[in-house]
Amino acid sequence: MGDIVYIGQKRRFTLEEARDFLPIVRRVTERSIQEVEAVRRRHTGSQGPRQLDDFEEELNDVLRSWSDRVQQLGCEPKGLWLVDFDNGAGYFCWRYPEPEIEHTHGYEDGYSNRDRLS
Repeated sequence: MGDIVYIGQKRRFTLEEARDFLPIVRRVTERSIQEVEAVRRRHTGSQGPRQLDDFEEELNDVLRSWSDRVQQLGCEPKGLWLVDFDNGAGYFCWRYPEPEIEHTHGYEDGYSNRDRLS
């Protein structure tokens, strides 16, 4: 990874930097997935509109926190467990649980139009 990490600032990544940075993004994502599962377990069997509201609020808090953490790392959350790394010409694209960053797409394209890196 490069010498400087700009916490809280959007940044541009080379492929090598994005791949070096991926373990951090993966840990943040895995931790959030565990939090979602804990919320789900706490609310299993809950009934009624108030319990549903509580479940949705807790779930949204976890997802918002994940999104905020990803942005603080300089990356862009684009969907559920989907992270883009700006490369100056588009994005390197990763989605949990992919093992590596293996895709890219343009700024105007999205996940469905991503191309495999060669």
